[in-house]
Amino acid sequence: MTTIFWISVFLVFYTFFGYGILLYLLVRIKRLFKPAKRKLLDFDDLPACTLIVAAYNERGLIKEKIANTLSLKYPEGKLQLIFVTDGSTDGSPEIIATYPQIKLLHTDERKGKISAVHRAIEQVTSDIIIFTDANTFLNEDALALIGRHYGDPKVGAVAGEKRVIIDAAADATAGEGFYWKYESKLKEWDSELHSVVGAAGELFSIRKTLYEPVPSNSILDDFMISMRIAEKGYVIVYEPEAYAQEDTSANIAEELKRKVRIAAGGIQSVIWLRSLLNPFRFPVLSFQYISHRVLRWTITPSLMILAFILNVLIVLDSGPGLYRVLLVAQVLFYLSAYLGKILEDRKLRIKILFIPYYFCIMNYAVMAGLFRFFSVGQSVMWDKAVRKQQ
Repeated sequence: MTTIFWISVFLVFYTFFGYGILLYLLVRIKRLFKPAKRKLLDFDDLPACTLIVAAYNERGLIKEKIANTLSLKYPEGKLQLIFVTDGSTDGSPEIIATYPQIKLLHTDERKGKISAVHRAIEQVTSDIIIFTDANTFLNEDALALIGRHYGDPKVGAVAGEKRVIIDAAADATAGEGFYWKYESKLKEWDSELHSVVGAAGELFSIRKTLYEPVPSNSILDDFMISMRIAEKGYVIVYEPEAYAQEDTSANIAEELKRKVRIAAGGIQSVIWLRSLLNPFRFPVLSFQYISHRVLRWTITPSLMILAFILNVLIVLDSGPGLYRVLLVAQVLFYLSAYLGKILEDRKLRIKILFIPYYFCIMNYAVMAGLFRFFSVGQSVMWDKAVRKQQ
């Protein structure tokens, strides 16, 4: 019983903290050997690029998104803009159609984001494709910062940074911002060691020649598209200075809805990308993939529960004092998470307690996502999480 307990504790710690520590140490060791830096292209030498924006019923944000898109810096004549609005019924396609700089693709039938993206890619003639969401806003140099990495033939994809805006009176959704700051640092180290483990749809790019259409029932299509490229032996580079900003979820219920969908997509991705679990074929990438993604999306949340139950049983069996200390620590952590929930319900703002609450919500979402995927299933046509408006 004690052996299983310590294995569980180790894997939980490793998943959320240990991997980050080990990754940092490996990067520091790699820096001692001063590996050659990847070639970066100058602004005038950037490759032709197409920006694809998939938008479904985004009338409230579409004009702001268009203004942001038209302000992006890229060499003249090398950038094409495509907005695809399949299934939108709110008048947003008509708004986009008034901008001659943008190529609009629209059908009345809604088949899901990935089907819309497939249609858009068929229209692309450039070497590089950059994807971004309709509800995120890019810094003006984002495209150029991403494009410069394609001077290195080993680079198959580039992931930008997601930045979540946290207002001064943040509620429990502030945990989303803290989470993404930590994630961004892990991605930075992953990229420096070898490759980022998947890209997020807020902002990422690929070489068109490496694009492999993923199944229409892909839940995390952006992750699948980028990891299929890594599976071919190319690396995914992280560019933190190219960022997409978006607001936090409107409330924790909206954030939970989003997290459950991601968790369902996570287990689907683990199944579909099982070749990446082979360390003999992908020695470094497999290590990164299992450590950064697979453990979070599969066993770690259950191990948290198992570790707590075993800790209680060991203490009841008169285990050494160390186990009592660990049990008290676990109880205090979960109590602080519960207190965070109470404060959220009462609209009280104590950010430090929102972190354990968000952490527990995140792990609950993984278990709920697993249940949904293996029972009722997760549709690719999902309701967007409502975001706060600043």
